Amino acid sequence: MLTQDELKTQVGQAALKYVVPGEIVGVGTGSTVNKFIDALASIKGQIKGAVSSSVASTERLLALGIPVFDANAVDALAVYIDGADEIDGHGYMIKGGGAALTREKIVAALSRQFVCIADESKRVQTLGKFPLPVEVIPMAAQRVARQFAALGGVATLRVKNGQPLVTDNGQHILDVTGLQIADPLAFESKVNQWPGVITVGVFAHQRAQVCLLGTPQGVVTLTY
Repeated sequence: MLTQDELKTQVGQAALKYVVPGEIVGVGTGSTVNKFIDALASIKGQIKGAVSSSVASTERLLALGIPVFDANAVDALAVYIDGADEIDGHGYMIKGGGAALTREKIVAALSRQFVCIADESKRVQTLGKFPLPVEVIPMAAQRVARQFAALGGVATLRVKNGQPLVTDNGQHILDVTGLQIADPLAFESKVNQWPGVITVGVFAHQRAQVCLLGTPQGVVTLTY
């Protein structure tokens, strides 16, 4: 039986075939993506570099000798490769467990194809069991929490080392439990309209077209 770490390594390596030679690749954030970054180093001479969705990924890419471009310096990316906290049968995802959801959504929007890399535990029928991350301006946190309460959700401020976690953008994160997100497209559009919300961690408008799912039987390719 493969460990979860081995499954992540497997899908990280499998994602290399979606990297377009001579292009800049969009790179996400998280433990599964770290495996992809490590694999990407083996073909770094074949790509121009990467656009990264977080400070942590940028540091890892640079340490491996992969050039990192500012998102404003590129018009479009051929592919964005990132993990997910949950993914459903339509390629809709919950993301943001690593607190990089806003930048992840920006890089995804620049990309022509989103390839999700995940282990099979992330596959769900309906989004919402994993606490939904929402990046908010700090002064709006309690008001946004009350709006989620009206929907039946419980929003908790994410804390690190006894203090509110601060994202790469200088904002806070609410994690929302108790939701069943039956219509991810409508839900994402609705919550993104709330004053003080930077980004909700539902990726429906920027959904995955491909998911490389790590299973004990090997990597399963799902297309949407």
